[in-house]
Amino acid sequence: MAELEIRDKSGKNVGKQQISDAIFEAPVKSVSLHRAIVAEEANSRQGTQKAKTRSETRGGGRKPYKQKKTGNARQGTIRAPHYAHGGMAFAVAPRDYEKKVNRKERRAAILGALSTQIEAGNVSLVDSIIFAEPRTKDALTMLEALGLKDQRRVLIILPTYDPVTLKSFKNLQNVTVKTAPSKEPGAKQEAFSARDLLVAHKVVIVADAMTRIEEVWGQ
Repeated sequence: MAELEIRDKSGKNVGKQQISDAIFEAPVKSVSLHRAIVAEEANSRQGTQKAKTRSETRGGGRKPYKQKKTGNARQGTIRAPHYAHGGMAFAVAPRDYEKKVNRKERRAAILGALSTQIEAGNVSLVDSIIFAEPRTKDALTMLEALGLKDQRRVLIILPTYDPVTLKSFKNLQNVTVKTAPSKEPGAKQEAFSARDLLVAHKVVIVADAMTRIEEVWGQ
């Protein structure tokens, strides 16, 4: 068991929370991490890129000049790839980049990344993050109290989806807000991933969110 200090939005210590060994001592498997991150980045691609081949380019329906006695190489259309405004050779076409990673391996990658951040001292626990209304100024005040205002990448993990908190941090380019996993079917959430943890310099987790992580992924 490990313990992490819990602070409030003003930066004061308000208690401690124990972290289970399933999270704190989760093994780091580089192969699982690599597969999970590659799959996440591939699945985020739209795959809608498209270029026209010579058969899809408008024009070029007739032979530009006769076959023989011109001194030029024989040509069949001015929409061949070597002509200006011609079609593209080996043109890209829409495709699906989806890669699948099984649930067990994805969970192992997330827990390994989280344990690495905890061991490095990059994880902070807060008792709650609740704003009365969406205000970027309040979000900046909280980050400054926690000593995270000048960090390049900060990941904040909430227990549940909260539109007010999301809007408060929306204009801060160095902050990413995600939610903890949920067992409730149909719950509105955007759970954090292994990539979110690895690219973050500091991680802020609400105490209830850490409890949810242990309940869903730490068993």
